[in-house]
Amino acid sequence: MAKQTTTKSAAPAKAAKSTTKSTTSAKPTKKAATKAEPGSKPAAKPAPAARGPRAAMLARHGSKQALAKSLAEAVARPDEDTDIIAARLGKASNSQLLRLHHVAETVKAKFGGREKLIAAIGTAERKVKDKDYLAKLDTLSLPNLLDLANAAQRRARA
Repeated sequence: MAKQTTTKSAAPAKAAKSTTKSTTSAKPTKKAATKAEPGSKPAAKPAPAARGPRAAMLARHGSKQALAKSLAEAVARPDEDTDIIAARLGKASNSQLLRLHHVAETVKAKFGGREKLIAAIGTAERKVKDKDYLAKLDTLSLPNLLDLANAAQRRARA
């Protein structure tokens, strides 16, 4: 038996398409430019707002150390040294510091402080007399406490 060889065409046949462009397309017209007074400079656009965690931190607080010191006072428990906490917070990322600042401001506005937040969670959970539960709440971080308080408020509404 002999082998049959088939040849493939280089370009497959395609259906004929109309590729003519319409010659009646209108060119966009230029608007008449208003001439400014000679010697005057064009109005400068305001600088775009800086984006990102570092820019937001610098715009709101001035420096990372200033933000860390203000957060250390809000986050520290009575038995903790704020200078040590501020040094630890100085090593955290800018976005973490901004989130923690938002939490601290929310706690201060809604509840007035950490102790009042713990009392509000105890009241919402109906565990005001459970001293062990309240002591355990005191060991939690501020964002965790705020999450617990928000969850308790949602359960109370439902």
